[in-house]
Amino acid sequence: MSRVGKKPISIPEKAKISYKDRVFTVQGEKGNLSRVIHPAVNLNIEDNSINVTIENEDRKTRALQGLTRSLVANMVTGVSSGFERVLEINGIGYRAEVNGKQIVLNLGYSHPINFDIPEGVSAIVEKNTILKLSGIDNEKLGHTAAAIRRLRPPEPYKGKGVKYAEEHIQRKAGKTGK
Repeated sequence: MSRVGKKPISIPEKAKISYKDRVFTVQGEKGNLSRVIHPAVNLNIEDNSINVTIENEDRKTRALQGLTRSLVANMVTGVSSGFERVLEINGIGYRAEVNGKQIVLNLGYSHPINFDIPEGVSAIVEKNTILKLSGIDNEKLGHTAAAIRRLRPPEPYKGKGVKYAEEHIQRKAGKTGK
């Protein structure tokens, strides 16, 4: 049995939830999100909690139960409190700034990189090297942060590049002289 899938999801007081025709919709103070639920999984909304139930007990359905529970819980959390992802830019001359709906990144290339911020994600730059991304959709926020990190991933010798704030870069020793 999926341990994650069995846990009930508590509904905050200010969130409004609807589930019709396999479409789950959440409205909260930060915005609203909707998602189509897989046919092998059902949602039972009762009192102030949501339970994810399954029809049969095969391996794929149990996996879908845990996945659906996590996705629905992230939607409920997103519309009530939101998500934030922090990126750090390390390196001499590496910096970022926000211009309207774009992030201009100087990452050691011969040209600055203009990264378009997707709809539903907002960006703030602090001290030219700390980039804070926030939004209500955890999936879209994670994809955006990963796309920015992919522009210049951190290297293991000096740690230069774009990394997540909570990420630890395993350093390697450089060349040794004779």
